[in-house]
Amino acid sequence: MGIKQQDLFALLSSGLEATLRDDNPWWRGERVFGLPKMRRWAFGPVLKGLKIGVTPITVLRGPRQIGKTTLLNQIIDSLLDEGVAPKRIFRVQFDELPQLRALSEPILELCRWYAGKILGKTLNQAAHDGEQAFVILDEVQNLSDWAPQLKHLVDTQPVRVVVTGSSALRIEAGRDSLAGRITTMEMGPLLLREIADLRGFGAIPPFLPANGLAPLREKSFWQDLRSFGERHACIRHQAFEAFSERGAYPVAQVRIDQPWETISDLLNETVIRRAIQHDLRMGPRGRKRDEHLLEEVFRLACRYIGQSPKQALYLAEIRQSMNANIGWQSVLAYLKFLDGTLLLRLIEPLELRLKKKRGPSKLCLCDHALRAAWLQEVIPLTESQLASHPNLASLAGHIAESTAGYFLRSIINLDVAHFPERGAEPEVDFVLTIGEQRVPVEVKYRRKIDYQDAVGLRSFMEKTHYNAPFGLLVTLTEAPGSEDPRIVSLPLSTLLLLR
Repeated sequence: MGIKQQDLFALLSSGLEATLRDDNPWWRGERVFGLPKMRRWAFGPVLKGLKIGVTPITVLRGPRQIGKTTLLNQIIDSLLDEGVAPKRIFRVQFDELPQLRALSEPILELCRWYAGKILGKTLNQAAHDGEQAFVILDEVQNLSDWAPQLKHLVDTQPVRVVVTGSSALRIEAGRDSLAGRITTMEMGPLLLREIADLRGFGAIPPFLPANGLAPLREKSFWQDLRSFGERHACIRHQAFEAFSERGAYPVAQVRIDQPWETISDLLNETVIRRAIQHDLRMGPRGRKRDEHLLEEVFRLACRYIGQSPKQALYLAEIRQSMNANIGWQSVLAYLKFLDGTLLLRLIEPLELRLKKKRGPSKLCLCDHALRAAWLQEVIPLTESQLASHPNLASLAGHIAESTAGYFLRSIINLDVAHFPERGAEPEVDFVLTIGEQRVPVEVKYRRKIDYQDAVGLRSFMEKTHYNAPFGLLVTLTEAPGSEDPRIVSLPLSTLLLLR
């Protein structure tokens, strides 16, 4: 990556160079101002990955506005606290740098500039001198060929890299060329225990070990989770009430001094419209894009949250609202686009041997607050609130199912599907697959649960070829939802303490 000194000044425009220097204030002895004290769960794993991870690249993906950039700034601050020389840290925020379009290979050219102008030596020589560089690339997926450039960088230079992105599709598109060089983590909106910490209700430790999914195959693990939730009941209830009222976006829980209407407008503008307008515009060139259609698809996802609408329903409602003959492939493309923004998760039907996949995907939003903001309809989730508004119980149940689905789907490497009704076999809300074993999950979010409510779980467990020795029943109340010894029941608020 060597480059002649006189060429360095011509490599970047003066405006871009000034922006890069502004974005790396530690080069001039300054720190980032106003960093929150609370560090999200991903802070430790990402910092460890950056410093000593088994792969040279750590990827942190997640929806917009959930704190990825803040976490990167906290990591930089931590490195500086440890005594890392400021010039060893290079951060680029790709989201707001239109000047990069003039560069043919932005990542490589920026790193050449950084090596020559800031380090004063090649990245290879810096590593030999005990000054290995940390390269931090925020929202890198906006570059069309980011993955090949990163591959070349880490294959030829001894650097450690952290990448963030709010588009799962574009991040996943780079995985093949980066095989063996990348470790991926996914950070969604605040975990329930993070809400408790942020709001000052108290501290709850993580329950799921960080070393794999094997514990999820044991019924005793889920029984212990239920007991864990009971031990932390006071803090859990406070945090869940806060989650019910405002959702899990950091700004909603930090700015409790602001009324919900203000937060709602902010979520619409900075999260939903930003994804619809900006991310859609950054999509593949040459493809016709329709913001109005995308808004309608997102509206339907909000309306049918936690459900599996059929193709005919989508088409009928969209054709009526838009007064246009919209085809299914267009609708499906925008559903997949929303899944790619991580605002929505499409939970696919379970694939079974000798049975073709059939049935529509289940719609799970990353946070019910987005639904409340977009549709201007707040639905409570706590037992006491729903007791006062029994007419909202059914809709709250769908939101609870969506919450559980997105939460489980966000666990990296956990296979989550749903089991649609197949002939005489009743529906099961979710099926977790860990190795060869399956764990069926049913969400029954109501005050009273009877024998029939667990019929789907029992039917699934009784089919030996499904290899499901036990099942989970996710409930509204603390009371056990089933007397069947094969079924572990636990409140939704306790399930959300899994991580």
